[in-house]
Amino acid sequence: QVQLVESGGGLVQPGGSLRLSCAASGIIFRFVAMGWYRQAPGKQRELVAHITSSGSTNYANSVKGRFTISRDNAKNTVYLQMNSLKPEDTAVYYCAAGINYWGQGTQVTISS
Repeated sequence: QVQLVESGGGLVQPGGSLRLSCAASGIIFRFVAMGWYRQAPGKQRELVAHITSSGSTNYANSVKGRFTISRDNAKNTVYLQMNSLKPEDTAVYYCAAGINYWGQGTQVTISS
């Protein structure tokens, strides 16, 4: 079955950085578009970043210039490098494969 396992979340001060990883299994990873989403308390889940199978990327306006999504097809892993983090980036971050498969989420908290 499809499994997506996120890691790399944690507590960071404003201005800091984190790198999230999502290891995928059960899919032909190199053919699948991958995305990172987040959900803050009381808010709807939103797309943060997306990468196609060919490597094209797009980002939410709120994270452009600060976050970078990348993928390593040899490792079946997608990454989200997050820099210049802000308190409003606090959320549970989810990895998604296509539109049907989701990871369990990893908490990211930005606080001093």
